[in-house]
Amino acid sequence: MEWLQGYAHALEDALPSRRRPIVESRWEQRMGRVIIGMDPHKRSATIELINEREKVLGQGRFGTDRDGYSAMLKLGRHHKDRVWAVEGCNGIGRHIAQRLVADGETVLDVPAKLSARARLFDTGQGRKTDPADAHCVAIAALRASGLRQVVVDDVTVALKLLVDHRDELGRARTEALSRLHQLLLELVPGGAKQFLSAPQARALLNTVRPRDIVGRTRRQLASELITEVAVIDKKIKAANAQLTELITSTGSTLQQLNGIGPSGAARLLGDIGDVSRFASRDHFASCNGTAPLDASSGDHRRHRLSRAGNRRINRVLHIMAIVQLRNDTEGRAYYRKLAAGKSPMEAMRALKRRLSNVVYQRLITDAARVGTGPGRANGSDSAIQRGQLNPDSRHFGQATSRTC
Repeated sequence: MEWLQGYAHALEDALPSRRRPIVESRWEQRMGRVIIGMDPHKRSATIELINEREKVLGQGRFGTDRDGYSAMLKLGRHHKDRVWAVEGCNGIGRHIAQRLVADGETVLDVPAKLSARARLFDTGQGRKTDPADAHCVAIAALRASGLRQVVVDDVTVALKLLVDHRDELGRARTEALSRLHQLLLELVPGGAKQFLSAPQARALLNTVRPRDIVGRTRRQLASELITEVAVIDKKIKAANAQLTELITSTGSTLQQLNGIGPSGAARLLGDIGDVSRFASRDHFASCNGTAPLDASSGDHRRHRLSRAGNRRINRVLHIMAIVQLRNDTEGRAYYRKLAAGKSPMEAMRALKRRLSNVVYQRLITDAARVGTGPGRANGSDSAIQRGQLNPDSRHFGQATSRTC
């Protein structure tokens, strides 16, 4: 009987009792990192809390007003070692991510494509609901590495706001000039020239004295449009001066590159932010859409245009390429060399890809010089010193006598 009792004790040690999993579950909730995935919206946010074993610890839907945000923050702070994972911190999730960072929380930016990929491989049949989205964001943050940590807004955000305002002013001026040209075509024989300033339009309108009611109405509307264009020109001048001042305060030298002015430099700094988030110049080119896509078939080797990436940065690089082609620059010599064996479109794509490398190199150099680049910590060398950049393009794109 003694050996039977010993065997029973051995079985009790080998087979856990019914209460043991409950103890382990509570221990798992107390120990380890907790990921709080969030699916943000304008007026609400849905969160789900999981541990490192993907065990759901809690979930809920909260409003983004003061009371809802306080309740959500209180629920998250029940766990000491926590990390907030917010989808789209540069978009719809910016407002709540910045509030969390301001309250001392650690927030990771989860790209929407990454959470969509996690939803695709989930067992919930890919149904898109707010709780499912929050779960996929948490899973993506748990499994992915190298996610960007959200920091408090700095001068780059101010640059982005100002350059957006500057672009809106430019579009408003173009629209007003288009309407003015239409009216002047009816008032002045032959219309007006394409590039027309407010003083030139005013002088041209003063030569017209219609007597019929239709002509007087056209002249009145044209006069109001000229006044509107003059006001927009003053706002554009002030915005350019403010952009130049902010760019100078950041220590950026982007405007020394031929083809990049205050608006282009502000767009690059505002949309890129921390350049160290790009592992290489190839990664940067892929993100701005200048890296061509391979479309080869058999022995026929060709590449086609990529329409992905940040199109606003791509527009800045396109304007930079056009300006360099209009002036005696290394960009024009590079384009002519390629055009001998490529089509004009292919040569332009190759030039924009080269200019992307130049911009990336300048951003890395400026970041290392002001102490915000990848080489600022641990005594590590910058990307240039590590040989990641092409030394042959060191002066490629350098502005000479004119910067547009």
